[in-house]
Amino acid sequence: MKNTINVKSMPARSRAFTSLIALLAIIAAPALCEACACGCGVFEVGTSSMFPTGAGGTAYFQYDFQDQNVNWSGNSLGPAANNPDKELRTSFFDFGLQYMFNRNWGVQAEVPMADRYFKTTGGASGSDIVSFDWATIGDVRLEGIYTGFFPDQSAGITFGVKLPTGNFTQDDAFGDIDRDSEIGTGSTDILIGGFYRNNLTRDGRWNGFAQLNFDLPVLIQDQYRPGDEVDGALGIYFDGLSLGRAGITPIAQIIGSARGEDSGTNSADPVASGYERVFLSPGIEINLHPVMLYADVELPVYQRFTGNQLAAAYLVKMVVSYKF
Repeated sequence: MKNTINVKSMPARSRAFTSLIALLAIIAAPALCEACACGCGVFEVGTSSMFPTGAGGTAYFQYDFQDQNVNWSGNSLGPAANNPDKELRTSFFDFGLQYMFNRNWGVQAEVPMADRYFKTTGGASGSDIVSFDWATIGDVRLEGIYTGFFPDQSAGITFGVKLPTGNFTQDDAFGDIDRDSEIGTGSTDILIGGFYRNNLTRDGRWNGFAQLNFDLPVLIQDQYRPGDEVDGALGIYFDGLSLGRAGITPIAQIIGSARGEDSGTNSADPVASGYERVFLSPGIEINLHPVMLYADVELPVYQRFTGNQLAAAYLVKMVVSYKF
């Protein structure tokens, strides 16, 4: 993924990328007031090995995991009794393909699957502890990629749609699974993003990257609108380590995720949805070209939740990719 960048052009690059991010923020700013519960958009940022570096293709499999099992209210833990939901544990399995037709234009498609366990208060009496376990396809993402700002593809934008392919009607006879706990959102979303990477030292060993993604629902179903979200990552990595023929790249990242309240009349809960989170995320890449292995863990250092919501103590991401 790494390529040498001319440090003499850094000021011009920085100004260009700042303008790019500002434009994205202006486009999305009017809608940053609503959101949905699972928070899976945070897994779409920080995977720096997926930034394009030339023409050709990359097939990948990504596994993500989070176990939301503690009640959080405001910026601190809340009593478990204040939240009827007790646990939302999800494994995500994403199959993706990225293809750059040339050094300027490309496409990316991602088909997710998810396996979810949900424990809540409900049942026939309305006060029983009940649990559900189901697996289904998620919402497919289709995006275009433009990386023609600089010859080395150090900056790019992504744009596309998230389709309502995921199941959003999983339920029992008593209506215990709310819309914000479904695997699919039922909405068609506009996706807008940008990324940038550059050398931090003249020898090219220390490098930095930034990424910002917006997810903006525009078409909804059954009177439920999942909220808009913004996810971003800022990181550094060190090139030059190896073990045998494997290149090893340690990575340090700060990842942020901002969401707001749900809206709509069908199971939307604006008094218990919406949050801001900041994670510290150590990671590692192992390059066995044409195979790349990536893994990180995301540890929350700041969280502010509206109302009472389930939070996870950590998140895990792993990616295996193959370049062709």
